[in-house]
Amino acid sequence: GDAEDGKADNDPTKQYSMSYYQSGGAASEESQLIVEWTNQHGCGGSEDSSPHKLNCDIVIQYMCQNDFQQAELTTRANNEDSKRGFLRDGTDTNTQQYQNPNNNEDSDNNNADDQYANRISNNLNQIQMSRGLHERMISYDMCKFREANDGLFTADQRLNNGGLGYVDASRTRQNPNGQRRGYECPEERDYFPYWQPTLMTQSYDDEDQTTPWIDLAFLTSNTSRCDVIKAGSFNQNGKERCVLTKGTTARPRTYGRSITEADCTAEDGTWVTFHSYLEILDAANTEAKCTTAAAADSRNKISWMALRSDETAASDKMCVVQAPVLDCTDAPWTRVNHNGNSPDAAGNASRYDSTLPHFASGTDKRCVMRLRYNITTDDYDPFNTDSNSNQNIQEGIVSPIEQNPLVDVGASGRPLRLALNTNQYGRTFQDRTHAYRMLPRTTAMAGKLIHNLNVRGKRGNIVQTYPAVEYDFIPNRATISTEDLVHIQWTGSNSHNNQPNGGDGQTGDAGEGKGGTDRSNFLESQGEIENYPAPYENTTVWSKVKSLPHPPQPVKISL
Repeated sequence: GDAEDGKADNDPTKQYSMSYYQSGGAASEESQLIVEWTNQHGCGGSEDSSPHKLNCDIVIQYMCQNDFQQAELTTRANNEDSKRGFLRDGTDTNTQQYQNPNNNEDSDNNNADDQYANRISNNLNQIQMSRGLHERMISYDMCKFREANDGLFTADQRLNNGGLGYVDASRTRQNPNGQRRGYECPEERDYFPYWQPTLMTQSYDDEDQTTPWIDLAFLTSNTSRCDVIKAGSFNQNGKERCVLTKGTTARPRTYGRSITEADCTAEDGTWVTFHSYLEILDAANTEAKCTTAAAADSRNKISWMALRSDETAASDKMCVVQAPVLDCTDAPWTRVNHNGNSPDAAGNASRYDSTLPHFASGTDKRCVMRLRYNITTDDYDPFNTDSNSNQNIQEGIVSPIEQNPLVDVGASGRPLRLALNTNQYGRTFQDRTHAYRMLPRTTAMAGKLIHNLNVRGKRGNIVQTYPAVEYDFIPNRATISTEDLVHIQWTGSNSHNNQPNGGDGQTGDAGEGKGGTDRSNFLESQGEIENYPAPYENTTVWSKVKSLPHPPQPVKISL
């Protein structure tokens, strides 16, 4: 949204980032935020009383880093790593540039390391502040070198070799040609839990403390898998990666192709366990201080430990905060091709009642959240079908699903061709938030539960806004104690017109006020059936509430 009453245009300092207060360390100090979505192809269980045509999983994750203001960012040198890794929305919709590796970099010739170093330097120098960035460039480069998991079911799809001469992790059944979307690794996107650490850098980033993807929730149509899913989450479980021993100043690349320990040994590497982190408590620089911090935090797991198994010196240990175990529970039930509300959520849209994290360091954080939606049908067993079922005519193996197959329906011997794309059986969809801020609590918030009250939807009538909705508060019904806090916040655009051909919905932005502008008001009514706001002299709510000091950044709006 826009931070002021004019367009942000190409000025990132005029973009408004939603700001939420973090949860506190005590169990009573939750900061609750509703995450809401629609999923086109439906989701939920498949009981006899409510059958479904598909299996589904919804994975909610977030990534954070230490925050600093945009004004500070613009003063930093263009080649600073923190600028290259700053989580941001960008001011245009172009993708960051990237030069692919070639097989000369993976050889033993004398120029291999120079070629790698020069290519990495060029890639870093091409990163532009005007373009959005979530994952780091180096994490995508690790993906491009990493060998694809050849145990996966790819049906009759043929995954093409990359520039290194083998199928890498940027190529999946859903993405056989390795199309790039930002710096996201396609294999990591399409499969959960992933078998490699989701670190954004080769090792720990001690400046901005950019986290790996933190697992918040796994919502599923089959909760019998929850124990397996929790054990596979990176939150509190180590993941292994091959670290090349030739990675020195003279040999700069420390990551290779191997995804098994045996292959790693053959590649002259070391099979290293990496651990995830929510943050590192630099101030708790002794084991005693770390133990004290752990005793004050009822929400996270805090340990005096090293982040890598190959770091064994006493000086390698740090006070590591790890996120809670992910929440694995039933996915909300929704009908296929409906994009409507869910009966499981009391008539609301599909939603998850999340608790925002607690950062014990008291540091401002900048974060982004992503929601992945994976669906499979029962045309084949989604949990027990692997590479042994991949089509191989020479060996007499026929995939259980085939591209656009001909089927005999008994109509005078004339076959019927089905429109079936095997790179979409199953399939992962994804959406991400804009970057948002998470602020440490003030002293006045101690011991308090925070309800985050926001605005959802956009301007326009129901046809123009579909599949979103017209403006509404979220939550629009809430039970709040007199001891609780409510953080009221929303944002909007000054130039969001649905121009022809309409984009997400039909052309136009029905509503009052200047075209293309978003404006919301917070007014009291006399009752639920009343449409007119109460005159100020008849209001009662304002005399019963008080404002706490130190709100987020002030916002200038002309009404």
